Amino acid sequence: MDLSIIIVNYNAKRVIADCLRTIKKSQDKLNKETIVVDNASSDGSLAYIKKNFPWVRAYASGGNLGFARGNNFGIKRAKGKYVWLLNSDTLLKPDTIDKFYQLALKNNSDIASCRLLNQDGTIQPQGGFLPSLCRVIAWMLFIDDIPLIQLLIRPYQQRRLGFFKQDQHPGWLSGTSLLVRRQLYNSLKGLDKDIFMYAEDVEFCFRAAKRSIKLDYFAQPALTHLGQASGSSRGAVLGEYKGLKYIYQKHKAKWQYLLLRCLLKLGALLRIIVFGYILRDETKKAIYQEAFKLA
Repeated sequence: MDLSIIIVNYNAKRVIADCLRTIKKSQDKLNKETIVVDNASSDGSLAYIKKNFPWVRAYASGGNLGFARGNNFGIKRAKGKYVWLLNSDTLLKPDTIDKFYQLALKNNSDIASCRLLNQDGTIQPQGGFLPSLCRVIAWMLFIDDIPLIQLLIRPYQQRRLGFFKQDQHPGWLSGTSLLVRRQLYNSLKGLDKDIFMYAEDVEFCFRAAKRSIKLDYFAQPALTHLGQASGSSRGAVLGEYKGLKYIYQKHKAKWQYLLLRCLLKLGALLRIIVFGYILRDETKKAIYQEAFKLA
C-alpha cells in the first residue's frame, strides 16, 4: 500500500466530515487508506463517520489519548509505505495528495510537509529550526521578530512568509500535516507518548535529527488548515512551554534545562508587560501569567 492517512479526532464531527469529503474527492490513483482514531468524542463523531464514510477505517481509541498516542494508535493499524499525520481541521485540494506523495517519492523523503494555507488563502507559517538556547533567547526577547534579523538567523518558530514560498529543509515541521516513511516512524518509536499535545512534532524531529534525517518542506502543493477548530491559543502557548521543558529535560544537560526555564519565565514576563499593560489585551495577559507559573 502506498499511503495511510491518519486523522485523530476529538469532538470535531463537522470539521472532520469536511476533511474526509476532500479526501474522497482526491484525483490521485494511489493505493491508500484513511484511518480515523476517535479519542472518546462526546459529539457522536465515531458513529457519524462510520455511517457516512464507510470507506474510512474508524476506531475508538478507548479514551482521550491526546495527539501523540492517538496517532501511534492509528499507525499501528496502518499498512502504507508512508503515513500522513493530518489534522481533522484541514481541507485538501483535488491534487494535493497526488502531488505531495509524488514529491516525497521523487526526493526520497523520510519526513515531509507542504504549504499550509489559512481559510482566506494566505500562507500559514509552520515549523522552524530546532530549539537551541540561542534560538529560544531570540524568540523570548522578540529578537527574531525584527525584519532584518529574520533574514540572518534560523528561528525556532519560522514566521517569515517568504520562507514558505520555496522548498526548504527546516529543523522541524508541524504535526498538522506530517508525512513520514512508516518504517522510520516505527524505528523512532512514534511520537512521544508522554506529550499529550503540542511540541510532540518538535520532539519527534529532534530525535530524527540525531540520525541525520533530512526534512523536506514543499512549497507546493497546499492544503487549508482552519487553525483553531481543534485547539486554542491558551492551549497552544501552555502546551508549547510544557513541551519545550519536556524536550530539554529529556534530551539536554541539566544546566541547559534550568537556563531554558529562566528564559521561558523571562519571555512570559515580557509578554505580560507588552500584551497586558501596553496593548491592554487581558486575554493574552492571563495566558502568559499562567505560562510564567508553568515555566
